[in-house]
Amino acid sequence: MRKKHIYLDYAATTPVDKKVQKAMLPFLRGEFGNPSSVHQWGQKARAAVERSREQLARFLGCSANEVVFTSGATEANNLVVQGITQEKKKPHVITSAIEHESVLAPLEGLEKQGIIEVTYIPPGKDGIVNPADVEKALQKNTLFVSIQYVNSEIGTKQPIWEVGKILKDRKIVFHTDAVQAALYFPCDVEKLGVDFLTLSFHKVYGPKGVGAVYIRKGITLRPMLQGGGQEQDMRSGTENVAGIVGMGEAIQEIQNPKSTIQNIRIRQLRDKLIEGILKRIPGTTLTGSLSNRLPNNIHLLCEGVEGKDVVLLLDQKGIAVSTGSACSERSQEPSHVLRALGYSDQEALSALRITLGKYTTREEIEKTLKALEQVVEQLRRKT
Repeated sequence: MRKKHIYLDYAATTPVDKKVQKAMLPFLRGEFGNPSSVHQWGQKARAAVERSREQLARFLGCSANEVVFTSGATEANNLVVQGITQEKKKPHVITSAIEHESVLAPLEGLEKQGIIEVTYIPPGKDGIVNPADVEKALQKNTLFVSIQYVNSEIGTKQPIWEVGKILKDRKIVFHTDAVQAALYFPCDVEKLGVDFLTLSFHKVYGPKGVGAVYIRKGITLRPMLQGGGQEQDMRSGTENVAGIVGMGEAIQEIQNPKSTIQNIRIRQLRDKLIEGILKRIPGTTLTGSLSNRLPNNIHLLCEGVEGKDVVLLLDQKGIAVSTGSACSERSQEPSHVLRALGYSDQEALSALRITLGKYTTREEIEKTLKALEQVVEQLRRKT
């Protein structure tokens, strides 16, 4: 990381932890075997992959054979959405209106083709989906429900356990996108009551290009990638051994007791920054629930400015923040999440997302508050 720069976009991606990097290096150099090869080079790579699979399975509270590695959460979400919905004739699907694009886009595509029908549940103004609304939306042909664990933009935590309880005795499979949740909230699949759970490891101080999906034993999915039959025929293609090893180390670090203390410190810094922004910058509003939220997330609306302009000016000062999900930030369209919360397009375009991480310092928070105050004042003077 650049010493003179302040990085406050941890929801977009995280730097690779030093322990993770150290664990990966041997498999980028000497131990470069293909895990499908039967000779010792290949078998060393296979052993490393399976060791990481066991580590992730312990984190999720499932069996190792229920874990499938992918190239990331987008592939994992697509595998689940497309793989389950095409197993039956025109099933009904329920999802929230604030899901990540990697869930919404394949659902919308299948819906346009007439393959499925979808009900999109709007959240409350606090950014949280009401489980009762999910229950009301159930139909006789409902096959699949997908509700994200934590929203990637506004950081609100969804009542996954309550939804899982509603669906438990029905023949309806339940998926949660837990990409943003894994660092801060338990992901035991039995306690959550989910049949699928997707993860991406560059969000947890691991490498990019590695994701995973938990698939409950006994559930049939149609694979998207066919070929050599790797990953239990669910995801053909040579495994990213170094990335998977790094993932295993990152998962170990999440479970380190020090992480709990670290998360408390992050929350305290986050709260300090929120307090300062709301006090010193008039016309700023926090979106979503403050209590039911990621401890590192601040999502604001800044009256009279556009979020992208704030991002660019802060970047010139060496401070990295965002307007929302990195996957959609290039778009000039207002956030679908904020629209679903009932905000106008003008309000949605004023959004700013600041996300802290384990390397964030008190000094960085103070500098960011001062810089943000200056930037917003500068932009408002121009209008």
